[in-house]
Amino acid sequence: MKTYIEFKKQRQLGDIISDTFNFIRNELKPFFRTVLQIVGPYLIVFLIAISLYGYASYSTFGQFISEFSYTTDVGLKSFTGVNIALFIAGIILLIFSVIAIYTLSHAATLYYIESYADNEGKVDYEAVKDKSKNKFWSFIGLGILVGLMVGFGFVLCIIPGIYVYVPLSLTYAIMVFRNTSVDDAISASFKLVKNEWWITFATLIVIGILVGIAGSAFGMPAAIYQWVKMGIIPGAMDLNEPAEIFVDPIYWMLNLLSYAFQYLLNFVTIIASAFIYFNLNERKNFTGTFETINNIGTQSED
Repeated sequence: MKTYIEFKKQRQLGDIISDTFNFIRNELKPFFRTVLQIVGPYLIVFLIAISLYGYASYSTFGQFISEFSYTTDVGLKSFTGVNIALFIAGIILLIFSVIAIYTLSHAATLYYIESYADNEGKVDYEAVKDKSKNKFWSFIGLGILVGLMVGFGFVLCIIPGIYVYVPLSLTYAIMVFRNTSVDDAISASFKLVKNEWWITFATLIVIGILVGIAGSAFGMPAAIYQWVKMGIIPGAMDLNEPAEIFVDPIYWMLNLLSYAFQYLLNFVTIIASAFIYFNLNERKNFTGTFETINNIGTQSED
């Protein structure tokens, strides 16, 4: 039997982190099965895009680097119309698929948690799918606004950027759990974090450090392999093929595994943001406490 994790209650920093991983462990199969069904088509587009990009990059720039490095007659043979077209198509598809994957993953995670919390652990998978797809453009719009606001804050000075990032990091959770518009989610985020900014900042920092360390660890195999192939270790690279790293299957596989793991780590941050939201919401509004009292009253009447 899976242990039900109550979202709507107050937590300390350590509880938020531990319950984030407990939730992932308890809901691992149904959660990722739901997310995969939603983002699956875009993952296929991503794999096609990364293949086109890798092939076109080597065919165009890799061969040009080889010619430039080891011949005096440097032409533009590699810059053919087909290669350039594949390169541009790969970039466009790559950008589109990455945006779609991360947006839908964010939406699916929060709507999964919403259904889980409202139904005491029972998730309506069809509702999660429908809401995630219907709110796709709202998440895109919110992401653009948040990015502009945080970016503008960093341009003014680093401190304003950090200050606005903390409340704005909860806007997605607010939009989902309160069913608000994009504008209302942004304004509500500053009210929610008021007088709780430092604890929210500390929680985000700790989670960011944990995710960063884990991501770096799984990115090291690809980096080490690249260093070896690029000749950091003497004699490791064939000097007649300086661009062979672009099409090395081992290098691409290690990179894909690194990207996949970093993508999975993204869910840790999203789930943690939901726990942070509910923690702050309980401190300010006692929503979960009132719901518990009402449920007790209803059960007593029955």
